[in-house]
Amino acid sequence: MITTDLLEKYGAVKKYFPKNEIIFEEGNLPTHYYQIVSGEVKMNNYNDDGREFIQGIFYKDQSFGEPPLFLNQKYPASAVSVEDAQVLYLSKSNFMKLLEENPAISIKIIENLAQRLYYKSVMAAEMSTQEPEHRVLKLIDHGIAYFNFKKDQNGYLINFTRQQIGDLTGLRVETVIRTIKSLEKKGVLKIINRKVYR
Repeated sequence: MITTDLLEKYGAVKKYFPKNEIIFEEGNLPTHYYQIVSGEVKMNNYNDDGREFIQGIFYKDQSFGEPPLFLNQKYPASAVSVEDAQVLYLSKSNFMKLLEENPAISIKIIENLAQRLYYKSVMAAEMSTQEPEHRVLKLIDHGIAYFNFKKDQNGYLINFTRQQIGDLTGLRVETVIRTIKSLEKKGVLKIINRKVYR
């Protein structure tokens, strides 16, 4: 989203987070802008029963955790590295200065936040009213459009685990597995070497 050179010009620092390390915790006040250099990060919560709900998954060149930074509100979810990740982080004051001095970047940030808000609205409606097959396909199609899933001769490789699909759609993993098999039988998805393709 923002070039590494520009972030570093304003004082961003690169940090390595091994798999499953917490980057920031739900309930803390934000102090930095975060952008992924490599790896994968999720934002998640747990309900009272200990069940995880994934708010979002973020990849290389994507940022995460900005809404509370702009609002000066506590994080509504924690950020955790899904795999080994390198993340650039920039202090809030320097990030705001970067935006003030680079209006084109401000527009990019607004577009990114609008896209996330749109996705949350669509998924909230899906989760409250739609059947599992519809929810899973909506999530997969969103992933193809916005997460740059790779395409080969089999179609788009869906880079979510069954567990992640469940956590992103509010479905149990067993339901996700049954749903994916059902969609395969209908010819909507392919399963090749346990990987899902659209």
